[in-house]
Amino acid sequence: MNKENWTACIVCIALLTGAPLHAAQQDAHDSHDETSHQAHPGEQGSIHENEKPDAHGDKHDDAHDDEHDDAHGSAKATSDEHEEEGAIELSDAQQRAAGIVVERIELKAIPQVIEAPGEVRLNTYASSRVSPRIEAQVVSRHARRGDLVGKGKPLATLSSVSVAAAQSELLVAAAEWRRVSKLGKKIVAERRFVETEVALQQARARLLAFGLTEAQVDGLASSSDVGKAVGRFTLLSPQEGRVIKDDFVLGQMVAPGDLLFEITDDSTLWVEARVNPKSVRNFTTGANARVRAGDVWLDAKVVQIDPVIDETTRTVSVRLELPRPESGVRPGQFVTVTILTGDSGEQALALPLDSVLRSADGDWQVFVEEAPGKFEGREVTLVRQHAGLAIIEGVEPGVRVVTRGAFFVQSELAKSGFAVHNH
Repeated sequence: MNKENWTACIVCIALLTGAPLHAAQQDAHDSHDETSHQAHPGEQGSIHENEKPDAHGDKHDDAHDDEHDDAHGSAKATSDEHEEEGAIELSDAQQRAAGIVVERIELKAIPQVIEAPGEVRLNTYASSRVSPRIEAQVVSRHARRGDLVGKGKPLATLSSVSVAAAQSELLVAAAEWRRVSKLGKKIVAERRFVETEVALQQARARLLAFGLTEAQVDGLASSSDVGKAVGRFTLLSPQEGRVIKDDFVLGQMVAPGDLLFEITDDSTLWVEARVNPKSVRNFTTGANARVRAGDVWLDAKVVQIDPVIDETTRTVSVRLELPRPESGVRPGQFVTVTILTGDSGEQALALPLDSVLRSADGDWQVFVEEAPGKFEGREVTLVRQHAGLAIIEGVEPGVRVVTRGAFFVQSELAKSGFAVHNH
């Protein structure tokens, strides 16, 4: 059927169905072109369906082009991914400030452990209590709860009638001793000379017993100002540490032994753990331990094992020493104690749990020191957790890995614009 007859048929159909005439004509034109193309395939020459001529008439294989584009895209993606991984360089000052520790990891024996509940307590061997030795009134305060104080720092000034009397006696005895000493034994009788010296020593001893220091007493004894005998004296800190108690108010009358201040060196804390008596035989003092406080694991050491079984709990108290960490562990907090008791025979790569982090894509990773101060994320497999340690695979023994401060490295890498993941 020629083009004119075909068009006439389409127009008739459009009139019968009510379809738009111009649309029917266009369909007729398209249908005729398609039929014509199928009826005369040789008019355009033989072109393979995967081939097409370029601007110069050359033929290219579409499949080959697609393969080339895929390879190019894959190479570009790999390049982009490598750029995203990146690395971060940190100065020595940054590493010190962040507390970054890098260690060469090696295969090590995985220990057997004993787990027990525990409670964080103050190290009483590094603590002091400050109390008056006589009845007195609080006149002024020089330190407050939470303050760090040095040894000999003033804590509070008190006033006492008994101290005033003792100060007067010291001033009189010191003045008499200076007079007798100046005259000498040739003029003053031996007995008088001795009595004067003894009176001075007794006056000094009384003030020292009241809680004054030797420096305070000697300073008063060398003075001839009787106006200094007012009964005031200052309590000084017996050690360096932090004030953790100061339960008194100004003007309060305090009795001998009343607690005014408690000071402790909180650089170390104790953890009291309750252990089954049968388990105690598996370790001794000096054994390494780990303490879990919430999601944080801390290193500790066994320093004491109570020789007596508690009558109520039927357990043995084991005391561990815990360096006070920055994680905020406080006295009175309940924790879980894991004491390392021996070698299980298993060899594995083990790191502190907080040195293995989740990357942006959810994989576990550690940070490897590729060069001094240069750190790069390395994907690893977390096999399991054991006593606060991460048993891992994916890095070779001998690699230098960040074992403390990994979160800081990850944060700095993220801020630098790189994605913290590796494949």
